[in-house]
Amino acid sequence: MYMTAQTKWELFPKKYGFFPYIFLIYLFIPATLLMKEDGIKQVVGYLLLLLFLISYRQLYHEEGTGRFAFWLGLQMIIIGYQSMVYDYNFLYLGFFTANFIGWYADKKQFQAAWFALMGTLSLPILYHVIFTGDFSKEQFYMIPFLIVILVSPFGIRSMIKNMELEKELDEANAKIKELVKREERTRIAQDLHDTLGHTLSLITLKSQLVERLITKDAKRAIEEVSEIETTSRSALDQVRELVTDMKAQTLAEEVVQAEQLLKAANMNVQINFPFEMHVDSSLTEHMLSLCLKEAVTNVVKHSRASKCWLLYREEEQAIIIQVKDNGIGIDNQSVEGNGLVGMKERLALVDGSLSVSKNSGTTVEMKVPKVKKPEKEGEIHA
Repeated sequence: MYMTAQTKWELFPKKYGFFPYIFLIYLFIPATLLMKEDGIKQVVGYLLLLLFLISYRQLYHEEGTGRFAFWLGLQMIIIGYQSMVYDYNFLYLGFFTANFIGWYADKKQFQAAWFALMGTLSLPILYHVIFTGDFSKEQFYMIPFLIVILVSPFGIRSMIKNMELEKELDEANAKIKELVKREERTRIAQDLHDTLGHTLSLITLKSQLVERLITKDAKRAIEEVSEIETTSRSALDQVRELVTDMKAQTLAEEVVQAEQLLKAANMNVQINFPFEMHVDSSLTEHMLSLCLKEAVTNVVKHSRASKCWLLYREEEQAIIIQVKDNGIGIDNQSVEGNGLVGMKERLALVDGSLSVSKNSGTTVEMKVPKVKKPEKEGEIHA
């Protein structure tokens, strides 16, 4: 006999946090309105309010299912009925329904639900104006709130879309990082094979030769051992060069990765980098690459921009790299955050500087001095 694990009952899904519970506070308003009723009408009113609460709970659990529309429609029926039979102030329950309408990703479903909500809010007002006559001019203060209810689904839908885009962007960034890692592993493996494979094979062959010569031709064996030592030192130098190359990222490589990242974030990218960049030292180039990576990451994460420019220019005494965007700009607090302090420290190691300006977006400028070449002895200047 097999026992199946039972799903733990919960009032609201944990992923929504405390938000669903905070919304419950607004149910006290209709609950208070029902206190002035009596008899069977009051009982029916509280039962309908309880049913509305059940539908509210179910909508959180039925997201993306066919039953979602059923519970949403039930809420609208309860709102319309109670607003006409009990009190027009029950229309405020529309805030609950408006929230869930914003969850529809499909445009047609969203439009159908929104028009249904508009009808739910309009019919009780027409009913009170035409049939009961108790909807006075003083009660028109509800109109702005009803407009807010009708507008809110658009804001909620837009917010959910942005959250989904950010999630997709994070997934895309993770995939890009994984692809970069795989490409780097492949490059390292190829470099090791091409650079060290031949050298190590040569050492192996010479070692076998020494083993045969050591009893036949000791002098020749000593010469071969000397060559093995020279070859092994050469191999060691090659390993050091490989390690240095692995640690250092070139600007050209970083520009390619930056372009991929920005395009994955659905940004229009304009790049003005020369095919060859004459950076004086590998350390300076590495620091510029790290800073460029950090600046582009900030654009993707924080700018909300649609366009980004990567600009490179050389002056007589300096190299300047700019990362510009047309986003929301940067505030004073962010200037000391978002990795900018680390960028300043890296550039300071090569006597460089960092500046950040806000003008229809954000411009991050990295500037490093060119190393002045020593004058040759005897060189004459005009």
